[in-house]
Amino acid sequence: MKDPDQDQPEDEGLAPTRRHLLMLGAVSASAVVTIRPALAGTIGSVLTCEIPVPDPGLASNYISADGALVPANTPGAFPPAPTPFKGEDVKAALRYGRLLPGTDYARSHAYTNYIRRLQRGMSGFTCYASLQMPQR
Repeated sequence: MKDPDQDQPEDEGLAPTRRHLLMLGAVSASAVVTIRPALAGTIGSVLTCEIPVPDPGLASNYISADGALVPANTPGAFPPAPTPFKGEDVKAALRYGRLLPGTDYARSHAYTNYIRRLQRGMSGFTCYASLQMPQR
């Protein structure tokens, strides 16, 4: 009698043997074990990334209520944030309406509007884009 774990000759068909299925399962399991810690690290780094308001190269500007950059001392506009905001704080402000640390409602609203306007090449854009990605 033939051992069912032995490979079948090619002319017997394309059905996988039990050995091939077991090998495929072992490879899949190791991939899951490898990927999960990497995803956990990515989620952690998203929450600790930082977004400066505004971009350091534009720090001489103020931020208007709609998030646009305006000349310093423009009436109704806010000076730059003294320190960058953590991704975790920005996420809470954008998703749940919480205030950014050290701000009142109007300033937090202006800063979050600025963050929503970030574009590729600006400091903080990668962090902001990461916050927009769905997480499981």
